[in-house]
Amino acid sequence: QVQLVESGGGLVQAGGSLRLSCAASGSIFSINTMGWYRQAPGKQREWVALIHSGGSTNYADSVKGRFTISRDNAKNTVSLQMNSLKPEDTAVYYCTLHQGLSAYWGQGTQVTVSS
Repeated sequence: QVQLVESGGGLVQAGGSLRLSCAASGSIFSINTMGWYRQAPGKQREWVALIHSGGSTNYADSVKGRFTISRDNAKNTVSLQMNSLKPEDTAVYYCTLHQGLSAYWGQGTQVTVSS
């Protein structure tokens, strides 16, 4: 079993920055993918950014050039640096870890961007 704990959400004005962090613990494979999804009120959960244990990254078009995902394999942590935030980035952000056939999720952290 894997546990994920997020931190770093909050309220920020448009154009500002926030950094989300997520720490994973438990039975973690050396090969996995970690990342972030988000869910805005009344909308489906959507993926934001993913990073493989080998270092390759993928970003949703809506955040490319503004968000940067990184990870520390030794500490089993993943971070999301969010710059130039927009009101449409407002959502609950969920950390996720995928390994084998399993997917694990954190409890979510609220990010609110005011205009």
